[in-house]
Amino acid sequence: MKSRRQGAILDIIDGEPLHSQEELRRRLLHAGFETTQATISRDIKELGLVKRAGDGAYQRSGAEAQNPATVLSALERATSEFVRKVDRVQQLVVVRTGAGQASALAQAIDRARLPEMVGTIAGDDTILVIARDERRAAAFVKRLGEYAGL
Repeated sequence: MKSRRQGAILDIIDGEPLHSQEELRRRLLHAGFETTQATISRDIKELGLVKRAGDGAYQRSGAEAQNPATVLSALERATSEFVRKVDRVQQLVVVRTGAGQASALAQAIDRARLPEMVGTIAGDDTILVIARDERRAAAFVKRLGEYAGL
């Protein structure tokens, strides 16, 4: 039953953008799987599903947009939606998001492959972004500020 339910979850998220566990629960119910939010949460974790940076819909981990313009647009949308505060210390940038949003934004930053960035480390609501130097960190903070309207 579990493997069939998880297969149904993958089929559902591959077919349409779902943004919440409740939407997924309703779609599973329609497909004949009566389940609880806790079970869906465990399934999402076991399947390694993540939320897309651009629109917050569930997707399989590693699914990436290839078009650079699309990736940059997804970063702009994710930044405008998720960023709460940005601080810089030398070439390190700390980005604060809402609870559970840091991973999606960090993925958007990494996928954008910005020339000023080396990489990110994400927690639940905080991202550490490592820039190549202080000047590039400042440029990155400015870019995020413009996207986020800070």
